Amino acid sequence: MKRKYKRMTFAAVALGLLAIAAGLVLNAFEDNIVFFYSPTDLAQKNPGSDQRLRVGGLVEEGSVERGNATVRFKVTDNTNTVTISYKGILPDLFREGQGVVVQGRYLNGEFKADEVLAKHDETYMPPEVADALKKSGEWKGREQQ
Repeated sequence: MKRKYKRMTFAAVALGLLAIAAGLVLNAFEDNIVFFYSPTDLAQKNPGSDQRLRVGGLVEEGSVERGNATVRFKVTDNTNTVTISYKGILPDLFREGQGVVVQGRYLNGEFKADEVLAKHDETYMPPEVADALKKSGEWKGREQQ
C-alpha cells in the first residue's frame, strides 16, 4: 500500500472510533438527562411515562393533603395546575404559596415525584420556576415590587 492510502485508512479508522465513542457517551447521557416543565408545558406536551422530568411552580394554597405515607399537592404556574403525589418526608422549607421543583414521572395525568426541592430562603426561586412564571405573566419578583 502506498503511504497516502495508509494515512487515509488511519484517518478513516480514527474518525470511526471517534464517532463510536461519541455515540456511547451520548447514549449514557440520555438516561441521566432530566427536562424541566412548567404545569402549562406539561399540559401542552404530555410527555411519556418513561421519561424522567422536573416540574416547577408554586404550591397551590389549600391543596396539600397528607395521607399515611403519601402527600398530594398541586403545583401551579397560575395558568395550569398539575397534581403531585409524593411518598416521603417533605423538606422543612416546603409551604403552600412557595416555589417548588419536583422530580419524577408523569403517569396517567398525575405526577409521581420521587424528589421534592423547596426554595432556599424568602427571596430565592428556582430559575426555571421564575422563567415559567414570567412567561405566564404572573411573576411578582423583585423587579415588580
